[in-house]
Amino acid sequence: MNEEPGTLERAIEATLFAAEEPMGVEALAAHLGGMAANDVQEALGLLEARYRMRGVHLVERGGRWHFETAPDLAHLLRREKEQVRRLSRAATEVLAIIAYHEPVSRAEIESIRGVQTSAGTLDVLMEAGWVRPAGRREVPGRPVIYATTPDFLDHFGLASRRDLPGIEELRAAGLLDPVDEAMEAALEGSGRFEPDEEADAPADEDDRADDENLAD
Repeated sequence: MNEEPGTLERAIEATLFAAEEPMGVEALAAHLGGMAANDVQEALGLLEARYRMRGVHLVERGGRWHFETAPDLAHLLRREKEQVRRLSRAATEVLAIIAYHEPVSRAEIESIRGVQTSAGTLDVLMEAGWVRPAGRREVPGRPVIYATTPDFLDHFGLASRRDLPGIEELRAAGLLDPVDEAMEAALEGSGRFEPDEEADAPADEDDRADDENLAD
């Protein structure tokens, strides 16, 4: 990696450095005058390797590339302590269901959890930038369906949803302790659901708390 970077690498480097948002291969290729996507992908790989040991890394999140501070140096750039805002158990469960089963509707989420999911819980996740409306299910009532965002991948350091941990990894890390059997089954399953959109489910205290916190 001692050789000088090529012209295309330098052009991509400059483009990403100046870009306001992460860019995908196709967007980079178009921006650089219609370059071949394969050439851009190869140059990105070379740049990623070149920056691997430096203070700034080139990373891919959800198919889009950007520069970010090396994780072990992040503390040097903090000027004030961040206020930690913990998700409620309800919001954590809903986020996990969406991440592993997206796109899913609110009724499908409630079918997995076995309790009613308040609008406030989904609003909290959308306000955090981790969940987005992803259209409507083409079934009677056309319910809104939800999916995760590139910001979700970026926050948790995932290149794509394929990097989500499996059930055994979560259990080994002790992250399933507060999750009941229905939640484990939700993570392990991959089937689609066809619940009644109007079906009633018991309300959950954590969901009501999310409503109250959002109101505050």
